[in-house]
Amino acid sequence: MSGTLYIVATPIGNLGDLSERARAVLASCDLILAEDTRQTAKLCVRHGISTQVESYHKFSEKGKLSHYLTLLTDGKRLALVSDAGTPAVSDPGKYLVAAALERGLCVSPLPGPSAAAAAFSASGMRADRFLFGGFLPAKGAERTRDLEALLAGGLPVVLYESPNRIADLLTLLQPRCDRIVVCRELTKEFEEIFIYAGGPVREQGEFTVVAQPRILPPRTSPPDDADRDRILDALSVKDALALLTRMCPDIAPNRLKEWLYARRR
Repeated sequence: MSGTLYIVATPIGNLGDLSERARAVLASCDLILAEDTRQTAKLCVRHGISTQVESYHKFSEKGKLSHYLTLLTDGKRLALVSDAGTPAVSDPGKYLVAAALERGLCVSPLPGPSAAAAAFSASGMRADRFLFGGFLPAKGAERTRDLEALLAGGLPVVLYESPNRIADLLTLLQPRCDRIVVCRELTKEFEEIFIYAGGPVREQGEFTVVAQPRILPPRTSPPDDADRDRILDALSVKDALALLTRMCPDIAPNRLKEWLYARRR
């Protein structure tokens, strides 16, 4: 009989947020696969867990895949954890989970802390859904293009960002969004949640940002030169068409597509 791969959500800051079921699984499984063994060791000490912990991060996950699949096939119970939150969501683990499912092995998630869900619940956004963007590319046109594509959907967007790039992210978001809520150090001692109104922010800790795209009024004609140039510079044809369709709901998509291709010749 094959073993089980447990996908275990762990605290995003406050170590007391580990569920009792997650603690029991981590304590009873054969091996814990951890993004950072130092972080997981702190969690294990706090909750009296003595299970062996091995490193499993984005630089090693493909190389160790065969070994862990063999352990699962032999009946071992493995628990996958990331530094914080839910594994395989902007964190390592997707390759192992996919491979285990493809081989018919048992995969069992233990739901729990998620920075994206926590931030959205505390953002006050008047929406029942959101788009999860995770980490944007670090810089360049690709960063702007990916952001524009996410905002084009019109739904609130949840993004993760590092302290050294938070100022740049907020600069990109402000002219494109009606409301920006910044969450810093969620569940930790110096937690901050506030509506961003411009100016500098404290560039320390981990950031989760919830942004509501600016809703543009309906248009019945193609964009003016300034709008057109911005779109063409930042987006692929596919993403530009999605944005234009939202901006100009009364214009047939085929006409917008023809216009886009004509402008790029």
